[in-house]
Amino acid sequence: MPTLLDTLQKGTAYLESHGVEEARLNMQHLIAQTLECERMQLYIDFDLPMEETQLETLRDLMKRRAEGEPLQHLLGTVEFCDREFKSDSRALIPRPETEELVAKLLAVKTWPNPAKILDVGCGSGVIGLSLAAGIEGAEVVLTDISLDALELAKKNATALDIKATFVESNLFSNVPNHPFDLIVANLPYIPNAEVPQLSREVQHDPVLALAGGEIGTELMFQLISESFDLLNANGRLVLEYGIGQAAALKNAAESAGFETVKVGRDFAGIERFLFAVKTADPA
Repeated sequence: MPTLLDTLQKGTAYLESHGVEEARLNMQHLIAQTLECERMQLYIDFDLPMEETQLETLRDLMKRRAEGEPLQHLLGTVEFCDREFKSDSRALIPRPETEELVAKLLAVKTWPNPAKILDVGCGSGVIGLSLAAGIEGAEVVLTDISLDALELAKKNATALDIKATFVESNLFSNVPNHPFDLIVANLPYIPNAEVPQLSREVQHDPVLALAGGEIGTELMFQLISESFDLLNANGRLVLEYGIGQAAALKNAAESAGFETVKVGRDFAGIERFLFAVKTADPA
């Protein structure tokens, strides 16, 4: 019977031959998933043999990964802000840039208590639930047009023991309990015509979570124009968006009446985040 090390080496070569990036790391995760152990345990047990039943399970996972099914879907989880969230085809797999955005919001020291927060288009809930857990006294509402995504977000809230309110809503159509201190969103921002050109892994994400309209920014323009009246004085609107969209969104926020509008860059130096603050009510 092949050992763990034999299996890891052969499996890595197989995934590499099928164009899988970080093939060895992927293979480590798949073996750990099959054996129901921590990935680091493989380094301790590298000379242990693998049973044929285990190899059968692993071969199926390897085949699916080689065909482009995302690793997160195969594992059923994704790490985000030091928490493990359930992940599957019902919602977008969170990107590292979104984790950067949440870290920026958690670093803010001036949130009111309670802070009323709205996560629009919540998907699996990683943004809203991370803020609910990390901001003392936060009252968080998570919305999505997709009932499937909302169900996944609810499961994550239950698994992580995080309290939040969930609402089916097309942007603000059914949003309760406004005004808010923070409206945050990572809406679809890819032009419709470009969606079929995305990587095979991204193709497993829901089209509803990817396609942002003919130019890609339509939903964000609508959200910006409607969000101003739903914010408290000094309330904040924060968005994640795609490459090359910063200037248009900044102009839209300024036209909507936001007093302070700033563009933030991700770790790669790419303009990725919009931070807009509502004008304070006159004394």
